Amino acid sequence: MVGSKITKDIFGTLPDGRNVERIVLRGEGGFEARIITHGAVIQALIAPDAKGGYDDVVLGHDAFAGYHAERKFFGATVGRYANRIANGRFSLDGETVQLPVNNGPNALHGGLDGFDRKLWEIAGIDDGAEPGVTLTYSSPHGEEDYPGRLDVRLTYRVTGPAELSLTMEARTDRPTVVNLTNHSFFNLEGATSGTPILDHKLTVAAEHFLAIDPTAIPLPEPPRAVAGTPFDFRDGQAVGARIRESDQQLRNGKGYDHTYCLGRDGKLAFAARLEAPRSGRIMELLTNQPGLQVYSGNYLDGTISGKGGKLIRQSDAMCLEPHIWPDAPNRPDFPSPRLNPGEVYRHHTVYRFGVRTP
Repeated sequence: MVGSKITKDIFGTLPDGRNVERIVLRGEGGFEARIITHGAVIQALIAPDAKGGYDDVVLGHDAFAGYHAERKFFGATVGRYANRIANGRFSLDGETVQLPVNNGPNALHGGLDGFDRKLWEIAGIDDGAEPGVTLTYSSPHGEEDYPGRLDVRLTYRVTGPAELSLTMEARTDRPTVVNLTNHSFFNLEGATSGTPILDHKLTVAAEHFLAIDPTAIPLPEPPRAVAGTPFDFRDGQAVGARIRESDQQLRNGKGYDHTYCLGRDGKLAFAARLEAPRSGRIMELLTNQPGLQVYSGNYLDGTISGKGGKLIRQSDAMCLEPHIWPDAPNRPDFPSPRLNPGEVYRHHTVYRFGVRTP
């Protein structure tokens, strides 16, 4: 269609013959968000640089085969519960729920076959001034042993010249827990640049973080102050400036793999800024979620190849994942992930791109 801000094509095919579709949303200039229906994945995000060029800034694969072969969460929608639940176990209304464990002793990112492995349906496409696509997935009661049917509605929308908005809603037919996020791996120098993100400047609007044990479960203590620690990014620091300091929390996470406590109260607000020194790209992240997982790509080990056939190595990208705090079903002192019938879970995150000005 002439002047269309949206195109749709077939990105791949599942072994059972179902097609995986790709929807391309366009903003101004060369800004694009490319979404695939498998895992509701952000397959590519084309953003401007300071010299007027455009490049893809999220890791992943050029073809569907890479996403299907390896479960690495590149760009994926994660659920039912993002991050970890200790021992895969929690109590809900006096009943013990035992989930499959898939990360040492813990349940991670929805279990063995989470939302990142599901084929989502296209529920609507809006080719208006703010182009968007809505995807849906219905998780049946007992899937991955989570209680209750969960109906999820997700919309990606270009809401500014170089801005992508993600909204997610979920409803249930019986009490359950829910915690959704997007798991994009960002490198603002470019997905195939081969440049580690350790010199990216990171700002996080949080005064506290959750200290973790060696299995990445929050310790039984209140959030720790970031002041005077390598976890203080309030004024902006290079990701790698203190990542190799002798700090037990850095040892436990093999780098940064920690939740920052934002205290959103359900309102969209600034959470983080990432700045690349060479390309001059800047990404601001706004969210209504109470936590932000900062992950410095510690477990990327060079065993798989990504876009352009390049091996993906440690610190080649980083994740900024807005969500409810990990292990919250077992922590009444944490923000609650409980969802009851008649209630609506709401997640809103905005990725706003710009460039450094002289």
